[in-house]
Amino acid sequence: MKQKSIVRTLITIVILAAAVIFTGSTLMKNKKENAAKIAIAAQTNGSVAVRIATTNRQPLQHDFTANGNFIPSQQLNFSAENSGRVTSVLVDEGSWVSKGQTLAVIKADQLNVDVESARAAYNNALSDKARYESAFKTGGVTQQQLDQATLALTNAEARLTQAKLRVADTYVRSSINGVVNKRFIEPGAVVSPGTQMFELVDVSQLKLQVAVKENQVAQLKQGDDVDIRVSVFPDKSFKGKITFIAAKADNSLSFPMEIALDANPGNMIRAGMYGTAVFSFPSAAPVMVIPRSAFIGGVGSNQVFTVGKDSTAVLKTIVSGRITGDQVEVLQGLSEGEAVITSGQINLSNGTKISAVQ
Repeated sequence: MKQKSIVRTLITIVILAAAVIFTGSTLMKNKKENAAKIAIAAQTNGSVAVRIATTNRQPLQHDFTANGNFIPSQQLNFSAENSGRVTSVLVDEGSWVSKGQTLAVIKADQLNVDVESARAAYNNALSDKARYESAFKTGGVTQQQLDQATLALTNAEARLTQAKLRVADTYVRSSINGVVNKRFIEPGAVVSPGTQMFELVDVSQLKLQVAVKENQVAQLKQGDDVDIRVSVFPDKSFKGKITFIAAKADNSLSFPMEIALDANPGNMIRAGMYGTAVFSFPSAAPVMVIPRSAFIGGVGSNQVFTVGKDSTAVLKTIVSGRITGDQVEVLQGLSEGEAVITSGQINLSNGTKISAVQ
């Protein structure tokens, strides 16, 4: 037993030693690989290997696309304004409704009693005012008493009007032309003020809702024409017009925008479908551009290395302009055909010897 224990101990020691050796060799290998990656440019014969590009003139491409969803021009949630039991529902989901059409009726027995009570009070106040006016002419009442009778009549009339409005509200009517997208009630249901009853959407004109970046929104304005593509109809093209551009960016620093669809033949496009807005701009005069990667630490630095005499790196400060993709416009500081360094800048300083590599 003792001999077996010694053997097991030796095996464990061997396994641990092998694991340590393997881990150490792996770490050394990874360290060498990382060092090779960090060294962007290698030293070649005392010079730094770099990649270069030549400045040239070309038109900046400003066209871009933005994806979004189609939304209805109007969407309204109808809620009950009075308490009561629903006596009838006159529309179903998917029904087309017109403005002013009755959608449902709420039981109004108590409200009708309120109307009759208010009407009786109004008639009584009307009679009182007539009597006070007659008595005032003969000096039987004072001006103050007549004024009070007039005020009482006014208040009674207001209460009667309010009672009639409550009864009218028991007839739930649509305020838009559209489609019943959802119905939340059934006959016999008891509702209270605020209970949601219907969701109506006006799909007579759809809008594509998208968001664009700040360097894109500056090129757009309300009324601009936009080409629209719909993912489920790849062989068809549609037109739209910008109707809304947000004055403030959202949390993602994008600007929400709405594009009204000019036409929707056969209502083939439905609210909720995906769409793509294609923003196209006329070709502009060619401008001088360089790759974005030529800038030291980013475009905001406005510094690049160019290739000087005797293959040395020359640090230059330039004035950059518009950015389109990986191309940046150069306003000042470089001439056409001048070579700029696009990689290896981390190893350079002004006057460093360089050698270009593919």
